[in-house]
Amino acid sequence: MSATHQAQAPAPASLAGRIDAVVHIGFALLMVASAVRYTMRHRPAENLWVLALGVAVCAIYAVIAVLARRRRPRTLWVFALVGLWSALVLLAPSFAWGSFALFFLCRTALSGPVAHVATGAMAVATSIGLFRLSGGTDVAMLLGPLALGAMLALIFDSIEHGAREQRRLHAEVSAAQAQLAASERRAGTVAERERVSREIHDTVTQGLASSVLLLEAASRSWPGPQAKEDVARAGSMLRQNLADTRSLVHDLATPVPDGVPLAEALRQAASIYVPEVHVQETGDEQPVAADVRHALVRMVQSACANIKLHAGPAQATITLGFLPGAVTLDIYDDGAGFELGRTAPPSESGGYGLRAMRARVEQLGGVFSVESTPGEGTIVAAQLPTGEFEND
Repeated sequence: MSATHQAQAPAPASLAGRIDAVVHIGFALLMVASAVRYTMRHRPAENLWVLALGVAVCAIYAVIAVLARRRRPRTLWVFALVGLWSALVLLAPSFAWGSFALFFLCRTALSGPVAHVATGAMAVATSIGLFRLSGGTDVAMLLGPLALGAMLALIFDSIEHGAREQRRLHAEVSAAQAQLAASERRAGTVAERERVSREIHDTVTQGLASSVLLLEAASRSWPGPQAKEDVARAGSMLRQNLADTRSLVHDLATPVPDGVPLAEALRQAASIYVPEVHVQETGDEQPVAADVRHALVRMVQSACANIKLHAGPAQATITLGFLPGAVTLDIYDDGAGFELGRTAPPSESGGYGLRAMRARVEQLGGVFSVESTPGEGTIVAAQLPTGEFEND
């Protein structure tokens, strides 16, 4: 979700806070209005105890509201409030209108059967108080609060059930996404191991096996001229194997420390193969996850190795760009270029570079592309999400 959408849609916690504020303000207004109505219709001697009871109700209401916001235990406080409220409504039915706010407070502070008991007791007290206010003649005053309380309880239960179901589904989706991401990482690791094993088999293993055969043949025909020729061929092959092994170790090791800025890390990785490479940076620099940084460095390393091997005399330019939530990399050379549809398949002589770069970028959820024309150079480009990074 974009930042714009997040600003337009209020968070659930913010919305709940606004509802609580409306309920609390409504309760305060109803209590003030009820107190004014009661004092205008009764003698001062009667007002004292009723108003003191109303103040106690308001104080406990405030305590419960604070405890609910801080997620503290409040069951005993709720039942104390219900008891005082019941006494207040039975003595002064003018305060019965505050039952609406108390209902929402009880359902916010409690859940399950305990909440039903508290709201049920409050509804019964309100019903009796209003029935007394009518002089015991209006049945609607007796049954109305009970029916309204039952309906509100059913509606509130339905909302709570929907919210629980939504949280459960969200947790299941999050767990599924985490499992999928873990599976993709494992698959990427397995694919990388298979690639490395193939390179070892096709270069080092095959070369060593051939060298052993040549040396064994030389030992059997020594000191004849054929033996010397076999030893020379074995030595040449072993030197090539040593170079292949060093290259493989270099590819597997981290070429630059993590503390080096990303642009400098790319320059160092490229300069191994293209000493005069030019690196430029666009956009506002932002943190990049370790695996994304590693992939970018590997991509530069592989692309510049291709430039040295295939592009001929060429100038290379690397452009590192930062976008909101993404990082881009363009590697351009003005060398020989090639036809995209005629790249060599993987073999003992190579052919893994572009395929490995594409696989590495796509495993991280990025997009990889290559543009090239014979005689006009090559552009290797990628865009990757910056990824999750620690910010402790």
